[in-house]
Amino acid sequence: MSGLLALLDDVASIAKVAATSLDDVVAQAAKAGSKAAGAVIDDAAVTPKYVHGFSADRELPIIWRIAKGSFINKLVYLLPVGLFLSAFAPWAIPPLLMLGGAYLCFEGAEKVAHALGLGGHGHEDYADKKDEELDPAHLEEKKAQGAIKTDFILSAEIMTISLAAIPESTFWFEAATLATVAIMITIAVYGSVALIVKADDVGLALAERSPIGVLRALGRGIVRVMPGFMRLLTIVGTAAMLWVGGSIIVHGLKEMGFGWLGHTIHDIAYVVGHALPAQFVAAGEWITTAAIDGVFGLALGIILIPVGERVITPVWRAISSRFGFSG
Repeated sequence: MSGLLALLDDVASIAKVAATSLDDVVAQAAKAGSKAAGAVIDDAAVTPKYVHGFSADRELPIIWRIAKGSFINKLVYLLPVGLFLSAFAPWAIPPLLMLGGAYLCFEGAEKVAHALGLGGHGHEDYADKKDEELDPAHLEEKKAQGAIKTDFILSAEIMTISLAAIPESTFWFEAATLATVAIMITIAVYGSVALIVKADDVGLALAERSPIGVLRALGRGIVRVMPGFMRLLTIVGTAAMLWVGGSIIVHGLKEMGFGWLGHTIHDIAYVVGHALPAQFVAAGEWITTAAIDGVFGLALGIILIPVGERVITPVWRAISSRFGFSG
């Protein structure tokens, strides 16, 4: 009997350790995932355009197909690569992180330029890209594949940023944390996209069919609010991209021995924060730092626009044409 009690006690201790480890993994995954806010918001803002023009009954299946592609991107392709780099080439992570940050700055600046009528296309097609006449099934296939390819780029940014935010630990802890980040973010992004895409239909159904006046009014409100909400989501996503991208570059420069920019931003934020009442000091410093990082990201992105559109994009389009990629 005493042996059985000892065994149960050992099992309970193991279970407690396992539960604590799981809590640590989830907590670290949430912390690491939050570092990738810019790419996550942009992913959620970009995806709804891929179901635009399709019948309502095809919207959720298309989103589910893109979500499955996103799981594969993160868990099958990017997770092993990230763990390999962490184990055998950790020196490569900061440059890759800075490359991802530069891409965020480029994308954000291009969206700003496009919105101001100064060129750029954001995630839209280039003006000289030929449109193809496709039947609905082939068009759905083309759109889904294009969305999965765009997701791969954003997922690479998310996974790299998250990997860099995970403190040095065991291989399995890093693997579990990064896998948890991948699963949590994919569910959050595409769950949100599904809600956003179907919000109009839900609002319209409430407005037209509900026997309760309050619900009909709510439905009409949803229909009126959604276009503005989508524009707001795009703005917030763009601002987050510039902020995160700029902060990644500033931090990377500091790690490479060029810390004057980061120190200057810190000093300015300190002065601004301490000019405010005591209860607002921390918030003032954070907002000032984020704003300067965002402005720096925008400036860098504007510089990168010609490089992206005149060098990288033509090369990528040539490769796409050569190997038969679409989207």
